[in-house]
Amino acid sequence: MLEKQWDPAENRRQLQHKITMGKKHIIEANQEDLIKEQEKIDKTAGKEVKVKPAAGGILEGKIFVSSSYNNTIITLTNSRGQVLAWKSAGSVGFKGTKKATSFAASRVAEAIANICKKLAIEKIEVLIKGIGAGRESSIRTLVAQGLNIIAIRDITPVPHNGCRLRKTRRV
Repeated sequence: MLEKQWDPAENRRQLQHKITMGKKHIIEANQEDLIKEQEKIDKTAGKEVKVKPAAGGILEGKIFVSSSYNNTIITLTNSRGQVLAWKSAGSVGFKGTKKATSFAASRVAEAIANICKKLAIEKIEVLIKGIGAGRESSIRTLVAQGLNIIAIRDITPVPHNGCRLRKTRRV
């Protein structure tokens, strides 16, 4: 009776053949995918927005820009604070980390400016909250769109003393 001698190298080869790990693919965005994504964002930004015009017309309004590290949300209200429309970088068509960019904030501001023009709002007060990348670019875009901005106020909450500190460590 002839038995085959156990060879660890051969056994290892058989195991490697059975358990194959998948190759790691590096995803590279080619030019066509980038163009398609840009067209998708342009399409969602240029959508017709249905806004109910208020009775008597709105002459003054407020725009609240809330800019965080992850997103930029812009809300359009009348002078009493009732919300007329809002847009965020996600609703315009950006996903993931692209929502936190200043370019996304400018696109959101463009969409809100179009709504302001539809409602024929003459005077606008801008209130900015937060410390994200979209703070300044959204204001620049609102000005570039031709809106009559009366005032720009920063309403970012600032702690005067903050929370109570931990007790000091005694050695």
